[in-house]
Amino acid sequence: MDFQLSDDQRALRAGVRELLAGRFGRDRMRAALDAGTGVDRALWRELGEAGFFALRLPEAAGGVGLGLPEAVLLFEEAGRALLPGPLIASHLAAGSVKGAAQGGTVVAVLDAGQPVAHLGEADALLVLAPGNAPRASGGTLRDAAPVRDAAGPVRSIDPFTPLWRVTDPVAAGEPLPRGERLRDEGALLAAAEQLGSAARTTEMAVQHAGEREQFGSPIGSFQAVKHLCAGMLVRAELARCAVYAAAVTADPVEIAGAKLLADDAAVRNARDCLQVHGGMGFTWEADVHLHLKRAWLRSGQWLTAAAAEEVLAGDLC
Repeated sequence: MDFQLSDDQRALRAGVRELLAGRFGRDRMRAALDAGTGVDRALWRELGEAGFFALRLPEAAGGVGLGLPEAVLLFEEAGRALLPGPLIASHLAAGSVKGAAQGGTVVAVLDAGQPVAHLGEADALLVLAPGNAPRASGGTLRDAAPVRDAAGPVRSIDPFTPLWRVTDPVAAGEPLPRGERLRDEGALLAAAEQLGSAARTTEMAVQHAGEREQFGSPIGSFQAVKHLCAGMLVRAELARCAVYAAAVTADPVEIAGAKLLADDAAVRNARDCLQVHGGMGFTWEADVHLHLKRAWLRSGQWLTAAAAEEVLAGDLC
């Protein structure tokens, strides 16, 4: 079996990278950071027009008609670009929430016991069943306004991801079709974002190691730095294999393994990238800390390490 990307898949990935570079390049990303902007509605609609949210909807329903492997490629690019917003929930809700597929409606995710990201900007909520509930219980849709009125903002480690604490129980809403797959597919797309971040921090570390000189030589010529960069590449490529394979099989066990590997790669690669950058890596002006903070936050979303380990352990029994 050939797991190489097809020409169409490569073109899709290149097109999304070009779109995000033009609409959310570093200058605009930094401007959004300074302004405290969360969801850019104009960019959200442009993503909708490009088919980001409707990618897996049938063409008869106004979608692109592609599958989970192609969605993984899109979210990998979103992770590289540090694109903010509840992208995964809006993608999963496309076709069920009016306007979500076109980027006119922002859908956030509510997972019991977890802070809700972007609740202040959300129009609707995708409410996940508890992690220990039967898989068939799936998820439901709720209007975001009543939940937001009873919630309060909390401090977020990621400046691009405002968080809200929901303390009151949220009543069940309208059931979603194929709801039993929501958590698995959300976890896989989160793993794809983590993969994109891990690959990007590897590139950042290698670039800096080739440009920064010490004792008259690029620091990339020093063995200790070489080992750091090599380890980053190994983690990123191992995660890539797992994420791409899970996208093909859509197997819950493989998705759990992919999320574990991608979370580890994103967090550890950001840490090592910071180490390669030295004292400059700790400054607000460097982008390294943004990848690290987002990786920390994403590792606790959709499928935590403990829950993924339980899935893998259960498969051994």
